Amino acid sequence: MSETTAIIITLVVYKVALLGIGLVAQARTRSAGDFFLGGRSLGPWVAGLSASASSSSAWSLLGVSGFAYAKGVSAVWLFPACIGGFWLNWYVLAPALRRVSLRSGALTVTELLAGPRDAAGSRVIRRVCTAIVLVSLMAYVASQFQGAGKTFAETFDMPMAEAVLLGSAVVVVYTMLGGFLAVSITDTLQGFVMALASIALPVAAWSAVGGWQGLSGGVAAVSVPGYLSLVQGMPTAAAIGFVLGLLGIGLGYPGQPHVVNRFMAVRDDDALRQARIIAMGWAVILYAGMIVLGLCARVMLPPVGDGEVAFVAAARFLFPPVVAGVVLAAVLSAIMSTADSQLLVAASAVVHDLPETQDEDAPRMVRRSRAVVVGLSAAAVVAALYGDASIFDKVLFAWTAMGAAFGPLLLVLVVGGPVRANARLAAIVVGFSSAVIAYSIPGAAGTAWERVLPFVLALAIAWSGRDRAPRDEALAQR
Repeated sequence: MSETTAIIITLVVYKVALLGIGLVAQARTRSAGDFFLGGRSLGPWVAGLSASASSSSAWSLLGVSGFAYAKGVSAVWLFPACIGGFWLNWYVLAPALRRVSLRSGALTVTELLAGPRDAAGSRVIRRVCTAIVLVSLMAYVASQFQGAGKTFAETFDMPMAEAVLLGSAVVVVYTMLGGFLAVSITDTLQGFVMALASIALPVAAWSAVGGWQGLSGGVAAVSVPGYLSLVQGMPTAAAIGFVLGLLGIGLGYPGQPHVVNRFMAVRDDDALRQARIIAMGWAVILYAGMIVLGLCARVMLPPVGDGEVAFVAAARFLFPPVVAGVVLAAVLSAIMSTADSQLLVAASAVVHDLPETQDEDAPRMVRRSRAVVVGLSAAAVVAALYGDASIFDKVLFAWTAMGAAFGPLLLVLVVGGPVRANARLAAIVVGFSSAVIAYSIPGAAGTAWERVLPFVLALAIAWSGRDRAPRDEALAQR
């Protein structure tokens, strides 16, 4: 069997499985609560793996390995950054967020941030949050489509337009059918696939380069300035900004609506405790594996023009055609299915959060949500075809902007207590706008100015704006 045949068969089987999951989940989707939170019924494996996969995707597989391939040893800073972000989400945010969302009955992160529809400032906060979600997640979804396009182009020599359209069509269908439950189950499958790839490829690459001795000698021979340096050979001030910028990626985790909504959907505290152990183990495997793979790929492969295709090139180099075809096809499907969570959150922002009055007709809300998924997918496809081609940069921009806008306020609300409406709005606007401004300034993008300072500013505003009324009393009034 040829590599092309193996890829096609695996793709067909995987996509049929996804559509089957969508059909099964459709039968269990009867209300807005089912469509947006799966009836708050997620078990530990689905919660842990689906949240992990939703927070990772093309950036983690192609972006992290590509960064290590291109930049060298300095990529190790991505490991504590991402593991720290997982810890912050699962051990600080998740328990408190689940309790608060149950008490308030909120179905979305925006609903928690804005408060009841009749509360002061709620309307403005909902509109601002919806705008931020749409801008950020459309950039994020477009990057997933681009990741699939790069994988198809490297594997089949297929035009990117055809690759993007093929993958996005399947994602849209099963997201429309089953909503949150279908998305969570398919993301769980995706999480397993990503974990397997993050073990198999790095282990094979490590063996191919001759273990630690071969890797260290090979990396030392790479003729790229600063490749062996933890800070890429930068002067002290620039090095500090560079390290803080990479570590600041971890601060973005609490502000990702498509990830933290899994915490709101976990069925009970026991499931949550098990889920966070699963998620932390998954994160260690994936990020360590992709950094090792990127370095090994630099040693064992001929130079590639785009570091973000090193993952694909390594799979084809290390495995027989049939095995490589299965790995590449499964990982391609995993990359594409990450977009589902983001599309669902964007749809919930338009249909559930934005209207001034909540529609009580559940079937009508579900129909509208499905229509919005189609429209947003079309916009993301256009952005994928005509936008910037760097997955790493695009994802981190959207990640940082949402993280600074929502994360600090969400942490203060669920851990520190209620926050006054004017401080909520200010924290969201300052966090988002300062991240965008820093990203736009040459030399500031990717440093602490973009990834740390906006988070700190928003956190200070939210903390100083806390309502001094007793927390339990305020929650009872929500």
